[in-house]
Amino acid sequence: MKLITSIKSFYRISKPSKVKVADELQEKKFRLFGLQSFIAGTIGYSLYYVCRTSLNVVKKPILDSGMLDATQLGLIGSVLLFAYAIGKFINGFLADHCNIKRFMATGLIISAAANFTLGILGFASGALATTLLFLLFAITWGINGWSQSMGAPPAIIALSRWFPLSKRGTYYGIFSLSHNLGEWLSFLFVGILVSVAGWQWGFIGSSLAGVIGVIVIVFFMHDNPESKGLPAVEEMAHEKHEETAKESTGALQKLVLKTPAVWILAGASAFMYIARYAINGWGVLFLQEQKGFTLNEATTIISINALLGIFGTVLSGWVSDKLFRSDRYIPAFIFGVMNSVALVLFLYGGNSWTINIIAMILFGISIGVLICFLGGLMAVDIVPRKATGAALGVVGMASYVAAGIQDVVSGWLIDGNSMMVEKLDEATGQMVQAIQYDFTPAAIFWIVASIVSFILPILNWKYRK
Repeated sequence: MKLITSIKSFYRISKPSKVKVADELQEKKFRLFGLQSFIAGTIGYSLYYVCRTSLNVVKKPILDSGMLDATQLGLIGSVLLFAYAIGKFINGFLADHCNIKRFMATGLIISAAANFTLGILGFASGALATTLLFLLFAITWGINGWSQSMGAPPAIIALSRWFPLSKRGTYYGIFSLSHNLGEWLSFLFVGILVSVAGWQWGFIGSSLAGVIGVIVIVFFMHDNPESKGLPAVEEMAHEKHEETAKESTGALQKLVLKTPAVWILAGASAFMYIARYAINGWGVLFLQEQKGFTLNEATTIISINALLGIFGTVLSGWVSDKLFRSDRYIPAFIFGVMNSVALVLFLYGGNSWTINIIAMILFGISIGVLICFLGGLMAVDIVPRKATGAALGVVGMASYVAAGIQDVVSGWLIDGNSMMVEKLDEATGQMVQAIQYDFTPAAIFWIVASIVSFILPILNWKYRK
């Protein structure tokens, strides 16, 4: 009991400081601590992503080593995805009750430890049976998936605690860059390590990145303004105090679960994630099989989507705050339509390089905006500040469960409409048997999902102010 009490005490929200900051210094200190928390959350979550995507970088050398096969790697990857989805829900609720600095740092420590463990298992792989190695990898990667879900809720709660509503969208959009920054760092830093020292060092290098992230979080993130002797953000920004301010965090979280608007946004995000992960997961194969592009050409075209996502993410918060006065619904609808148009153009626009690149530019920008809006910000806007994590938990769980289901359904639709045909092997000049894939059912599934994702928020139109 003493241990449990000590753990609860360690993670409890910081109490208001008895030493108050002088009135003339409040604004300066508030900006400083808020900016430090924002930077720590953004950098910290970027390094969370390095620890999450390390397996993607080392898949090929693991396959080449014969240690694990593609099916086993796919199952290991899916363990992380579903653990992450469940963890997003539970840890979102827990984060509302916690010291966000300690909560976020703990998750990254566990994630770094999981990556380090996989690196060590890689060095010991010769002494382990394949089945045992697979089980150890799957369990460790599942733990990593759970710990990864401890990253986003505290980082976004920090935005809620330190920034007024009028600026929240702008900072949320910039924070969302952490996804793309983390992926870029992973492919650059981890990729170099793997090519120089071997795939085991890719995991160990990722764990080192996680340790750096923990240091940044511990030294620069601040739990809340009151713990620093400052007034709450509502008072500093002269906002109207929420009517629910006196309610307990638990009561407000239950209110979130009973709010249909939050579940509608969770559904919209889920359908958006189907379209997003469809292109990320199947786009390269589609370009090769349906349009005749080479592997290098296909990966180049799809990579444009990820690059432009950075622009869309940064643009999203600023556009909604400055052009639409913090109204997210109108731009979400506009970019939702753009997303569906881009998807149709990509799937049915022909084999032209220009058309496919334009489609990926539009898709990348729109997805970047929608990840910010549907993926969390719109839900955060309509719930009390003390229940920010709960809203993110509901939306995150729906999104990643949908992403996992998408992979299964898309694979089933593509496999179910494939057939064996004879093709000319250009290398030998002989006719050979090959599988011909028909993406039509899957394409319809993806397009319908993208359309539903921008129609659902219309049901919440009354919340647009």
